[in-house]
Amino acid sequence: MSASGAVLPSGRSGVRRLSSMAATLDDLATGPVVIVPPKHLMSPSDAHETAVTLEMAKHNLNRTSSDDGTDTTPLDTTVTGSYAYAFDIDGVLIRGGKPIPEAVEAMKVLNGQNEYGIKVPYIFVTNGGGKTEQERCMDLSKQLEIEVSPGQFICGHTPMRDMAKQYNTVLVVGGEGEKCRLVAEGYGFKDVVTPGDIIKDNQDTTPFRKLTAEEQDHSRARNFNETEIEAIFVFADSRDWAGDQQIILDLLMSKKGRLGTRSETFDEGPPLFFSHNDLLWSTSHDLTRIGMGALRASLEAMYKAVTGKELTTTAFGKPQIGTFQFATLLLKQWRKDTHGIDSPPETVYFVGDTPESDIRGTNEFDESPFSANSWYSILVRTGVFKEGTKPRFTPKVTVDNVLEAVRHGMKREYIKSMKANSIDASPSVGSAIEE
Repeated sequence: MSASGAVLPSGRSGVRRLSSMAATLDDLATGPVVIVPPKHLMSPSDAHETAVTLEMAKHNLNRTSSDDGTDTTPLDTTVTGSYAYAFDIDGVLIRGGKPIPEAVEAMKVLNGQNEYGIKVPYIFVTNGGGKTEQERCMDLSKQLEIEVSPGQFICGHTPMRDMAKQYNTVLVVGGEGEKCRLVAEGYGFKDVVTPGDIIKDNQDTTPFRKLTAEEQDHSRARNFNETEIEAIFVFADSRDWAGDQQIILDLLMSKKGRLGTRSETFDEGPPLFFSHNDLLWSTSHDLTRIGMGALRASLEAMYKAVTGKELTTTAFGKPQIGTFQFATLLLKQWRKDTHGIDSPPETVYFVGDTPESDIRGTNEFDESPFSANSWYSILVRTGVFKEGTKPRFTPKVTVDNVLEAVRHGMKREYIKSMKANSIDASPSVGSAIEE
C-alpha cells in the first residue's frame, strides 16, 4: 500500500477503495482497486458502482456490486434513456490543467441536481493522451470533483490498442518521459522503442539533442543495426520536434524500418500513425497553441521536400468517423453497465471547442450511414473557438460554456417531450445561438 494510507472501506472482500485525492500509480499496480473521491467532493453519481463492476470483472470475481453509502443522489431522480452527452475535455471542461469555472456545476446538473429530477449518462472523448486512461481518469476525477471511470473515457490513442496484434516492434513518440511506452505496453504492444532508445544507441542521430542523466537511465540499450521497426505511432505531442522528426524521417526513408539504411524508392519505410490531427488546442495561454496536427503537416512537408514524394499518414481521434463509432460502442456499454439501459439513446449531445475536429466530426458522423442515432453538435466559447470568428464547420448551436451546453440540451429534450405529449413549453435557455 502507498504511504498515503488513503484507503476507504470497501464493503467487499478483495477490493480496495482508494481516495482519488491521494491515490498513486503504485496503488493501482496492486489491484483490484476502485478510485473514489473523498465524501466532501462527492457529486451525485453512480459511476463508483460501475467502477467496482469493471474492476471485479477484470479479476474474474463474479459478485455483484453493493451500496457502500457514499452515493448522495436523491432517491426521486431517474435516469433518462432518451439522450446522453459526450464531452471534449481541453477547452470545454479543463483549461491549463484547471477546471473551467462552470464545468463542476455542469457535472452536478447531469448527475441529478436539476429541475427535471433526472440523471443523464455521459462519456468523455478527447484527442489528448500521453497517459493511461486510468491515470487520465484519476486526474479528471480530482479536477471535476466526481468519479470518472475508464469505462466512460476515450483519449486519442485509445483506438490504437486494437493494432497491438498487427505489429511487433514499434516506435512510440511523444509525451513525458516513459509514459507513452508504458501506455503502449499496456495496450499489448510486445516490443516498444522510444526516440531515447535510438539516441542512446547512437548519440549522433540527433546532433543538437543529448539525453539527460534520467533519460539515459530509462532508455533501453539495443543494437538498432539488427532491429526492424514495423510501425511508428505518435501517441502524444512531441516534446522535441527536431529530434523526433529526424528519427521519424530516417525511418520513413529507410529499408524496411532499419535505421542507418536508405531506400532507393522511399517507399519501403514503416507506416506512420497519429493519435489525432488537431492543428491547434486550448491551454492556459491567452492564445491557442499548435498541436499534433502541426507536427503531421511539418513531417509531410519535409518528406516531400527531401524525397519529392507525397507522404501518406493515418490519424485517429476526432474528426475521424472511427472515433465516433468507438464512442458509440463505449456509450452503449456504459449506459448498460451503469444504468441498465440496453438500447441506444435517440440523441447524443457532443460538446466541443474546436470546429475542425469536434464539430466537423460530430456533424459528419451524424450524416453518415454509420450513426444509428442523432448526434447534435454544441460549440462552446471557452476554448479554441473565439467569439467574432466564423467557424469553418457549423455547429447546431453555440453557447458560452459547458454549463449552458448541458442546460440547452436538457431544455431541448424537455420541450421535445412536452410537444410529444401536446403540452406547450417555454423555449430557449441562456445565450445559446441556434445556427
